[in-house]
Order: sequence, then C-alpha cells, then structure tokens
Amino acid sequence: MEGDAFSGLGNGTQIDGKVLQTFQKSFVQVQNILDQNRLLINEINQNHESKMPDNLSRNVGLIRELNNNIRRVVDLYADLSTSFTKSVDPSSEGDSSGALKSDGKAGHKRNRPG
Repeated sequence: MEGDAFSGLGNGTQIDGKVLQTFQKSFVQVQNILDQNRLLINEINQNHESKMPDNLSRNVGLIRELNNNIRRVVDLYADLSTSFTKSVDPSSEGDSSGALKSDGKAGHKRNRPG
C-alpha cells in the first residue's frame, strides 16, 4: 500500500483511501451481523432442544430476526459490489443493465430467482 492508494488489483487500478474506508466499514458491519447471527442460531438451537413451549414460541421471533439480518448482509454485499465496480471502472456508473461490456470488463449483476 502506497499513500492512500491501493494498486494491487492486477491491472494497476488505484483505489483511494476513502473507498477503502467505505469497504472496511461495510465489512465490519457484515462481521457484526454475522456474529449476532451466530448468537441467534445458538439460542434457537438451545430453545429447540429444550422443547419447552415458551422457548419454541420465542424461536419464531428469533428466526425472523435472523432472516432480517441475512437480508441486511445480502444488501451490504450488493452495495459493496456496486461500489467496488464503480471505483474500479468509473464508466460502469451509468450501466446497470447487468450485461458485460464490449471491453470485457465485469459490470455484471446476477439476477436471483424468486
């Protein structure tokens, strides 16, 4: 790493410190959510194993919270992907078609079924 730029992308592209800071912030958010999910899953498993009606009822809310957290992680990764693409290839900012450009650079978004 030299100064505020990172040029280790293989093609000499540089990413400034602000972009890296944004990526780091997003990755920290993702890690925090994943840590919370681990705790939720442990509690869900304990409640399930106890077979107590109150604990099983509590799992409904815990599973909803887990699902919402997973959605947040997916959204954060989608935002990261978009930000990364824009930082590496500024010409991709207006292209949200998801198609590969004629120069072969990836500005590609996957469409998920459902």
